[in-house]
Amino acid sequence: MSSSRCPCLSGLTYDDCCGPLHAGVRTAQTPEALMRSRFSAFAVGDESYLARTWHPRTRPTDLSLDPGVRWYRLDILATSDGGARDARGTVEFRAFFKSDDGPGNLHERSRFEREHGNGGAWLYVDGDIR
Repeated sequence: MSSSRCPCLSGLTYDDCCGPLHAGVRTAQTPEALMRSRFSAFAVGDESYLARTWHPRTRPTDLSLDPGVRWYRLDILATSDGGARDARGTVEFRAFFKSDDGPGNLHERSRFEREHGNGGAWLYVDGDIR
């Protein structure tokens, strides 16, 4: 882990933000926290965390990250639902990257569901690219 700034730009260090989620020490308590931790997983290349937090019914069979893409900024645009008693939630975000083809961004409205087992952990289901 690292005491450097967390890639999700929460203002916390990686050790105090997404690092413990990636290490399996704790789970994200909200869809936004899961979205931030998944962005950080893309940024640090943690494919196993991405697979672990992707709902089994929509998870791709092959999840390989492109090493030529560097994710560097996440803007959370909106959230809905995803509270302590909710079974579903959404997060709209814009994620910025640089690749060999130049800079780009992904604007998505992501859907999350709370898992029945595993302490009610949140899982990424899918999203609509804007």
